[in-house]
Amino acid sequence: GAAEDTGSEGTRRLAAVATAARAEEPASGGGGVPVRGFVRGAESAPVPQAAVTLISLAGRQLGRSVAQADGSYAVDAPGSGSYVLIASADGFQPQASTVVVNGEPVAYDILLSGTSGLTGLVRAAESGQPVKDAMVIVTDVRGDLLANGTTGEQGEFSFAELVPGAVTVAVNAAGYRPRALPVEVGGTGVTRVEIDLDSGARVQGVVHAPHGPLADARVTLVDQAGNVVGSATTGTDGAYAFTDLDGGEYTVIATGYPPVATALTVTGAGTDAHDIELAHPGE
Repeated sequence: GAAEDTGSEGTRRLAAVATAARAEEPASGGGGVPVRGFVRGAESAPVPQAAVTLISLAGRQLGRSVAQADGSYAVDAPGSGSYVLIASADGFQPQASTVVVNGEPVAYDILLSGTSGLTGLVRAAESGQPVKDAMVIVTDVRGDLLANGTTGEQGEFSFAELVPGAVTVAVNAAGYRPRALPVEVGGTGVTRVEIDLDSGARVQGVVHAPHGPLADARVTLVDQAGNVVGSATTGTDGAYAFTDLDGGEYTVIATGYPPVATALTVTGAGTDAHDIELAHPGE
């Protein structure tokens, strides 16, 4: 099966690496100091096929090894000193560690933590019904975008390959207030969250003038911080509406004039200075 194939390919690669390492030894006078150990993941399970690279502090590659089936690796340091050991494997976060070599062989085990998943459910707070097509955004502590997607029919979402740690999950859906919450993504496995969205509050009404409802009036809604949250133009019935609002204090500003109709004939190049006088009733 496929598993055996990768196994044999891995062994071939190992053999090649081992041969190369042995061939180089006589040239360097055999003065290398072995650094060896095991690469392990969650619950000390070996991580075969992990690539382990030994690098000098100046950034030069000194040796490379591919972990065997039991997770064991071996690289040679050219002599005493400090080195950087980098281990990487599919499905794990890469790991860099400093290794100090004092002429004696060094035993150094490397622990890799897997990338983690985040799954969740978005529901309406009032009804508990799933909210589909909600936009879900995951950012790290610096605000950089890590992942985004939309919820499915059952309000579900799922992200794989997230680095463990603190993230912010923000959700935005039509007809609901946007919501952001902090989530700690666990070191192993899948972290699960449930997010309830509040329905947006609604403000609606009619703008009246002395002669009745006022069409084409501009209605502006301003929040406590002075931000314009929305603006609307009234219809022929003078009605306006704002939806998806947070609870809180608002100011509603309405401006408008009854329309004025004037007759005008345009000939030739057109007409300049066709001024229109607007006024509130009674002014």
